[in-house]
Amino acid sequence: MTSTDAQVRLLMKERTKGRNQAQAAAKANLKSRKTVSKYERLGQLPSELKKPRQHRTRSDPFVEDWPEIEQMLERSPELQAKSLFEWLLEKNPGKYQAGQLRTLQRRVADWRALNQDKVAVLDQEHRPGEALQTDGTWLSELGVTIRGRLFNHILIHCVLPYSNWEWGAIAQSESLLAIQRGLSSSLLKLGHVPEYHQTDHSSAATSQVSGGQTGERQYNENYLALLNHFGLKPRTIALRQPEQNGDVESSHGGLKGALRQHLLLRGSREFDCLADYEAFVGKIMNRRNQQRQPRLEQEIAVMKPLTAKALQPYQEVRVKVNRNSLIRVQANLYSVPTHLIGQQVKVRIYEWHLEVYYRQIQVERMTRLVGNNKKGINYRHLIASLLRKPGGFRDYRYREEMFPRLVFRQAWDQLNQWYSTRQADLIYLRILYLAARTLECDVADALQWLLTTTTHWDETDVEKLIHAQQVVPVPELSPVVINLHAYDQLLTEVSDERS
Repeated sequence: MTSTDAQVRLLMKERTKGRNQAQAAAKANLKSRKTVSKYERLGQLPSELKKPRQHRTRSDPFVEDWPEIEQMLERSPELQAKSLFEWLLEKNPGKYQAGQLRTLQRRVADWRALNQDKVAVLDQEHRPGEALQTDGTWLSELGVTIRGRLFNHILIHCVLPYSNWEWGAIAQSESLLAIQRGLSSSLLKLGHVPEYHQTDHSSAATSQVSGGQTGERQYNENYLALLNHFGLKPRTIALRQPEQNGDVESSHGGLKGALRQHLLLRGSREFDCLADYEAFVGKIMNRRNQQRQPRLEQEIAVMKPLTAKALQPYQEVRVKVNRNSLIRVQANLYSVPTHLIGQQVKVRIYEWHLEVYYRQIQVERMTRLVGNNKKGINYRHLIASLLRKPGGFRDYRYREEMFPRLVFRQAWDQLNQWYSTRQADLIYLRILYLAARTLECDVADALQWLLTTTTHWDETDVEKLIHAQQVVPVPELSPVVINLHAYDQLLTEVSDERS
């Protein structure tokens, strides 16, 4: 019978009370006083007498190939055990079985633990009110939809490292305008300003130094102007040292987890509009901030009150409309009405849309594109020009933008099978002009029906189908006759009471 540490402690306790070895053995539920004598002589517990096993219980199946595997791991430490096992199966057919993968995974894990150095996380010491960390984190993975469409978006997330107080703004990219929205909303919510604003080396905040050393970056002038407006000093993390922005990075995961849970409690990921979704995210951040109030008060006590006025939620640029009736804004092309060709216009760039002004008059509003070399071409701006020069449609550089829906492209393909090149183009342009003058959805429905027929059709058939739609009759209302006798009687009663 193997003795336990508890039994040995009990028998030692009994011996100190004056019990003999037999009595102590009986008290500890041991069969023999020899066991008592043994542990008195050794002066150690059973667990202290056990020695680690120095031998393998079964043979190592990878002993022959391990030296080569070890060399491969030294050259490429990122190699995974599964990839190595697949390489072994291909190199030695029939030598290894699928069930031996786990054994190799343990061997590789042991090798990494003994040979592969890792970079330790360096926890930072934070001081109250010193810095506000800002970083963008994508929330598209939450699967949120707005009016039935998947909403791809990023949160410009601002965090005070000392208290972990957080706020931010929904955006569609990590641009300077987006950082401005996130920073402005956070400072207005906080009502105070820390000493530093800390970011990573995003292109919105820093850029490569021209002619400088590799990796050398400098602050962008517009970013510095933004911080100067609020009285903040710039600070970035060191290159390839993301742990220096660790507080905001770790807050990303916590906030995403909270949003997932509350979306589940809500029972739906669908929102009617962006404002409703922003209110939902703000409500979750407010709840998380309630637990951080004591440490936040310590931060506010040493921060400066916010005195700067809120910035306009847009950037403003002036551009000239080229002869193609296009303007270039932030490396993307947008169409505008042709009457503006050759004119200077003012463009206000918001996070989600653009507004075009001519002499203080807003002439156009359009969705803002994200990225470079994108095209926002509205066929309504250009259809009249194309009708005047239908021969230019087929080789038009932006022809694909002239198919607002798939059914329009399908219709043009069908027309090309029935008619000559010029006639097909002219019929299609007239159909597109009809869509610009009426409702695009009505024209699309008509084309959808006509594509199911086998007879040839043209723009006149589309127009007939639209006009043939049932008109909802206006209900006839009978005239309402108002009887004023009750009012006369009321006035008479009031006059009698006064008299």
